[in-house]
Amino acid sequence: MMVILPRTALESRRLIKLAWPLLIAQITQMLMGVSDTIIAGRYSAVDMAAVALGFSISIPIMSFIQGIALAIPPLIARLHGAKSTDDVANATQQAGYLLLLVSIVPLFGAFYARSIVNLFPMEANLAGITAEYVYYVFLAFPAFALYQWSRNYCEALGHTKPSMIITVIGLAVNIAGNFLFVYGGFGIEAMGGAGCGVATALVFVAMAIATLIYITLAPRLRRYQLFVHWHKPHWRTISQTFRLGLPIAMTVLFEVTLFAVIALLLAPFGANIVAAHQIALNFSALMFMFPLSMGMAISIRVSYRLGQHRIRQARVAVKSAIVIGLSVACLTATFTLLAKGLIISLYTSNEAVFAISSQLLIYAALFQFSDAIQVISANALRGYKDTTAMFYITFCAYWLIGLPIGVILGRTDWLSSEPMAADGFWIGIIAGLTSAAIMLGYRLYIVQKRLESAPA
Repeated sequence: MMVILPRTALESRRLIKLAWPLLIAQITQMLMGVSDTIIAGRYSAVDMAAVALGFSISIPIMSFIQGIALAIPPLIARLHGAKSTDDVANATQQAGYLLLLVSIVPLFGAFYARSIVNLFPMEANLAGITAEYVYYVFLAFPAFALYQWSRNYCEALGHTKPSMIITVIGLAVNIAGNFLFVYGGFGIEAMGGAGCGVATALVFVAMAIATLIYITLAPRLRRYQLFVHWHKPHWRTISQTFRLGLPIAMTVLFEVTLFAVIALLLAPFGANIVAAHQIALNFSALMFMFPLSMGMAISIRVSYRLGQHRIRQARVAVKSAIVIGLSVACLTATFTLLAKGLIISLYTSNEAVFAISSQLLIYAALFQFSDAIQVISANALRGYKDTTAMFYITFCAYWLIGLPIGVILGRTDWLSSEPMAADGFWIGIIAGLTSAAIMLGYRLYIVQKRLESAPA
């Protein structure tokens, strides 16, 4: 006798099946940055600083390209749900044209790497290494765009395991490339921190090639005939894809730059506070991979269900994702509080940094609940193609609520006897994330109600 699972249990199982490979892929991608920092740091402190600065310059562009690519899953998953197999290749190719156009700008920027780095005052030696790192990474942005295009195409069709496997391959290439180009060997001269830029460029190329090979050979993808017939650029479709992806890209960009601004605003309080903030932020970013992966999965699932015209089932999927996200947040927040001493000891033995970090990790545990709600709601709205509202909400929550509260509490004595430094900024982060969770959750409710009440 066949057991029929309740709709919520069914959606939860499918979401977890989609999400866990994405989680491994996201964590592996983070480890690439850790690899760069450790290997460059063992070469010299100057080279480690150059890699950090070069990454800070390149990450906004990477985030923008990635944000544009995140428009692909809502488009393709909806066609997949509607069984419009013939339209999948055309829509994917149009998105590919868009991503290549977007990546051309930073490609040309590579030849002005020195001028870009000179915008940020620093020592000449440090500037030279940073400029080399930026040069190599910028040259590889078309390969990065191609990887994001092919990866999101696979994920939109429910194939998330290849992303996991290919990022593991990318991590292996990254580590090997770092050792080879940073320290030299096999006839290659040591390049120091600039070698991390070469390794990163090779990673982009390797992951793009690996994903394209998978698309070509995977039996389950052959029916979509992505490379059988090439469609000419259709500027109206490209424009529509850009309008869908731009708010996503700007949302990602605003979030990335927000935390960079907070780090700069904490600089006057000294190295210990900045280091403690970085520890708490780095660990929080790791914990964020759990709800982010669930958010990426719900975007695919909602789009697929809407393509099937199963609007109520899409709502069930969103509820399932939020329940799973909050359940995981309970576990990660508890772990953060119980193991904060062990966590901090992995980063530092400095007693002053340890004490400050211990307090900040309490805030980090608290905001994991609102963080889970906001990222899952935002990605669900992406599935509903409601990206413009998502952009305005996150901008207001982060930059008009969270950051001003952080500045008032952290840098002034308006509401306390003295500036609260890092504590004040983390309270501001919690306020911003909570505001985003409330507004995005309400917007999601409105969108769902509107769809359900619309005539069939």
